[in-house]
Amino acid sequence: MGNKPSFGETDLPCLQPRQFPMLLWLLLLLILAPGRDQSGVTPKAFLLLNPPWSTNFHKDKVTLTCSDSLSPAQGDIYWYYNENLLNKKSEEIQIDKTGYYKCKTRRSSLSDPIHVDFSFDKLILQAPHPVFEGDDVVLRCQAREKAKEISLYRNKTLIQSDFTLKSVSRNNDTYHCTALIQGLFWTWKKEISKHLMIQVQELFSPPMLIASPSSPIEGSPVTLKCETWLPPQRSHIQLQFCFFRGDKALQKCWSSSPELKLPTVWSEDAESYWCQAESVTPSIRKRSLRSQLYVQRIPVSDVTLEIQPPEGQLIEGENLLLICSVAKGTGTVTFSWHREGTVRSLGTKTQRSLSAVLQILTVKESDAGRYYCAADNIHGPILSKLIRVTLRIPVSRPVVTLKSPRMQAMVGDVVQLHCESQRGSPPILYRFYHENVTLGSSSVPSGRAVFKFSLTAEHSGNYSCEADNSLGVQRSDRVILSVTVPVSHPVFTFSPAGPQAVAGDVLELHCEAPKGSPPILYWFYYKNVTLGSREAPFGGGASFNLTLMAEHSGNFSCGADNGLGVQHSKMVILSIIGPPSNKTTLITEGVTAGLLSILGLAATTALVHYFRTQRNSERLSTTRTPSYSPREFKESSRTSNTNPPEPPDPVEPQPVYNNVNPGDSDLVYSQIWSVQHTKENSANSPRKHWEDKEPTVIYSDLKKAYSDDSTGQASIGDSDLEDAVENYENVPCILSALDR
Repeated sequence: MGNKPSFGETDLPCLQPRQFPMLLWLLLLLILAPGRDQSGVTPKAFLLLNPPWSTNFHKDKVTLTCSDSLSPAQGDIYWYYNENLLNKKSEEIQIDKTGYYKCKTRRSSLSDPIHVDFSFDKLILQAPHPVFEGDDVVLRCQAREKAKEISLYRNKTLIQSDFTLKSVSRNNDTYHCTALIQGLFWTWKKEISKHLMIQVQELFSPPMLIASPSSPIEGSPVTLKCETWLPPQRSHIQLQFCFFRGDKALQKCWSSSPELKLPTVWSEDAESYWCQAESVTPSIRKRSLRSQLYVQRIPVSDVTLEIQPPEGQLIEGENLLLICSVAKGTGTVTFSWHREGTVRSLGTKTQRSLSAVLQILTVKESDAGRYYCAADNIHGPILSKLIRVTLRIPVSRPVVTLKSPRMQAMVGDVVQLHCESQRGSPPILYRFYHENVTLGSSSVPSGRAVFKFSLTAEHSGNYSCEADNSLGVQRSDRVILSVTVPVSHPVFTFSPAGPQAVAGDVLELHCEAPKGSPPILYWFYYKNVTLGSREAPFGGGASFNLTLMAEHSGNFSCGADNGLGVQHSKMVILSIIGPPSNKTTLITEGVTAGLLSILGLAATTALVHYFRTQRNSERLSTTRTPSYSPREFKESSRTSNTNPPEPPDPVEPQPVYNNVNPGDSDLVYSQIWSVQHTKENSANSPRKHWEDKEPTVIYSDLKKAYSDDSTGQASIGDSDLEDAVENYENVPCILSALDR
């Protein structure tokens, strides 16, 4: 073997000029040979090295193997060294010369070239083959002799000591290593390897987007395919895909399928499409070139217009539907509607369909005429035939009014209901309603209808009317009528019920008028004397509480008033009996103690009064002060109050106090009067309860007047005024009886 010529020296052919046509013919046969994949692209062959290093020492041997995706390879194998065809046909060859090698089989295209180096250096850096994008690569620094302190550099920069490169990519990075190599006499010399560029192959080729069909008709489906391939050495790698139109994804990225089906495409979808392919592990992503998709469009034809309601018979106020249709046409169609004699269109719609609808809301009399439509999908508008639309006018919404003889309608008044519709084809039938119950109807050829009726209490509420001319019924708004009802005679009751009651009890008086519009004011009477009043703002009855005394025996009644007149109840007789025994005992003891106290006070007062009278008698004026009777004084001091309904009869005042010394001729008043708390007094204060049982004193301070000798007028000095005030005291009336 040592005498045999080397592979590079003996196997390199010497090509003659006449051989070139034969080589071209052979290349053409290889390209057209069977074995291509479904995309029409013949897969590449690939080379394997054993050992797998692309850099070796001089005189090392390397075995090259040519394979394809259908390994083992079949037929002749074609080998190339530095672009020259070698005279070798076997699947494997052995090499020892530096250069570029590639091969092909009958079922594949040329492989990617590989550079194999056989170096004379003492130190070399080795990289395996094949290396694909994303691979982890382990480099090896080899020396012919013993070496130490080995280091790895990338682009002249020390990177690591374990010589492992993670996820390599196709770039221009260069690597080299350094080491101390043992020489003669056990000396160590630093050596540097040649720079190495790792031959990184594509994990998969950039994808190519293919559309099928390539020129679809609008509305038809299209299938997009993102086509690429993995080398046989990496066929286990999983790829995923994503499709784009313009810059927008057509689906959720990513999908394991290299195909995407579009159900329909339109002319506006005629844009640039592209796809991306990505390996799951390692993550390598590549994209295709953009491809323009061309979509064919069919022009519109046979345009027709249809209206609803059919035959163009419309009632004013209804909606008119204009339906424009085409028999043929694809893509986006622009529909427009027109009325004869007008320049501007009534409306336009652009949509992807063969028909469109225009609605004219609430048609008027001016909307009558002839209509047509047009359709266009960029090939020019096509017009429909003319269709006539006629119009009928229904009644308008009527107006109802109420006419009453006075501002506030009352029971018995005669009122008029007027109903009128401003527009509508005659004749018009009017109907009148009270709370949706028919009152009557009237048919008139034009103008308004009138309905009259007499009011009762039940006529309060809502009133409306309807107008109907067989083209539609219209109802008016409601008007409200309030009928004021006078109060009826009230019913008077008391609780607890019964003809008798006990003095000291609280009696509840109740008055209620069965009929009458609120608010109602109720008055309560005892013997025609007002006890008080209560108001019922929302109708119903009212109550009044009264603490009974023995004097309350007699007739009770009540009155009701809502501003339309007062109505009185029937009188109810109530008898008051004395209090229970325990109450009588307490009252008797209290009266006895009071009488004893009054006797002692009367005696003391008489003595004091006697001595003071004697002392002041000389100072009295000979001119007598005129006196007034108690009745006259009461009448002069009475205040003016507003009287309630049915004012009570007056009650005579009763004497309560008398002069201590009636014989004294200098007294201003000879008797003090007061008025008992009777119904007569309560009449001036209708809302005050009658609760006090003691008499009310009208005058409690008595003064004595003196005559002025010089002027003849009554005067009192400052020093004597105090004495004059103290001359008299209030003494109960019972003292006068004792004096007599």
